[in-house]
Amino acid sequence: MSSQIIPVEPFDYVVFGGSGDLAERKLLPALYHRQIEGQFSEPTRIIGASRSPLSHEEYRKFAKDALTEHLKKGEYDEAEVEKFCARLYYVSVDARTDTGWDQLKKLLDESRDRVRAFYLAVAPGIFGDISQKIHDHKLITRSTRIVVEKPIGRDLASALQLNDTIGRAFKEEQIFRIDHYLGKETVQNLMALRFANALYEPLWNANYIDHVQITVAESVGLEGRAGYYDTAGALRDMVQNHILQLLCLTAMEVPSSMDSEAVRDEKLKVLRALKPLDASNVEQATVRGQYRAGASGSGPVKGYLEELEGGVSNTETFVAIKAEINNWRWAGVPFYIRTGKRLTGRMSEIVITFKPIPHAIFDQAAGRIVANQLIIRLQPDEGVKQSLMIKDPGPGGMRLRNVSLDMSFAQAFNVRNPDAYERLLMDVIRSNQTLFMRRDEVEAAWKWVDPILKGWETTGQQVQGYTAGTWGPSQAIALIERDGRTWHDDI
Repeated sequence: MSSQIIPVEPFDYVVFGGSGDLAERKLLPALYHRQIEGQFSEPTRIIGASRSPLSHEEYRKFAKDALTEHLKKGEYDEAEVEKFCARLYYVSVDARTDTGWDQLKKLLDESRDRVRAFYLAVAPGIFGDISQKIHDHKLITRSTRIVVEKPIGRDLASALQLNDTIGRAFKEEQIFRIDHYLGKETVQNLMALRFANALYEPLWNANYIDHVQITVAESVGLEGRAGYYDTAGALRDMVQNHILQLLCLTAMEVPSSMDSEAVRDEKLKVLRALKPLDASNVEQATVRGQYRAGASGSGPVKGYLEELEGGVSNTETFVAIKAEINNWRWAGVPFYIRTGKRLTGRMSEIVITFKPIPHAIFDQAAGRIVANQLIIRLQPDEGVKQSLMIKDPGPGGMRLRNVSLDMSFAQAFNVRNPDAYERLLMDVIRSNQTLFMRRDEVEAAWKWVDPILKGWETTGQQVQGYTAGTWGPSQAIALIERDGRTWHDDI
């Protein structure tokens, strides 16, 4: 069964940083796929904007080269690519001066009644400048939205300042703070599993769940991001946004509806209920790591300091945290979260481990009874597994075995799995904020993360070395095993 594609109304998408890496790898391919799926209504335009002095034709060649390189086998259709490139335009603008803005205004004023979206695929340091220029040059209409990429600040103070700056030019309902993790099919399926089935929600609480694990593992290193990453680290780069959003969707109460405000209200309650971590308990509840030289993929790789070429750094490339939510639903249930670079493999998953049965009626010869787990895999191989204890087939008495009911999205639906950006880019045009972060969510997340950062500084908590290609420092294993539990490491 194929899903029904509902076209969106005609739009102009202005991509600041239109000749940059994000546009090349993600945004242009995502928009191309939406065209192929028939989601565009005509006339629709995509306008690249950056300081690079390119003509319309040069930008179309850039886009064609990007599609050639980043589309998967069989996805490149010459006729569709030509049609896509024909809707592309380019304007050279400077975020900090008035250069190019009159040309952009002239191009956009050809269709003032059309939905207009500005995507800021640029460094956060110029979010405010671009927002103000858009406002000053009167480019905001009633149907205008602005999309900002993470990071939203590097701490609470800078997040407040950035939100204030963008908020002076745009209304809150026009601002889309994007986190591409929320566009992943499996993340949205987490809500379907919980709220569209009678099976799980009655068990989704401290009475039946022993603990929750959230892992976002990367096998890559700095990948040319040394300048940014060494000032950020894993906590700011991954936990404050991606992982806390996953935690919210896992732990939130049932919203009154799928209305964006209802969903985001419940996510905000989770963030506000997180047990504070600060200098008094941060050393017991967190582990910081930094990868050393080792092996990853097909061969040896350098350590973080060698890649950084700076000699000394206490920036964490790995973090593990034991988090707790102080409310009735989750009292006493630990949420173990971890993320890192140069780990054993690339993997993102949520593991719900249920409490063991209260009494075993089987004798020891039947084998060990393993607690049930629900495993929600975000990447790679998106899908859901439910582990159950069953009898091993055959004669010879009762022998128990732990097996999984395994649903792979690729196998179950036999359709192309859309990239997260595809859904989110179209949600902006539809003005659907459900999968985007509200201002108070961003600020609540920083209110929890800031004391951790300050606690590390106050206590002098150092990064622990781990060999590239492993699951992180041994202290992260101790963090969970001293509670009598273990990490789920099945790649």
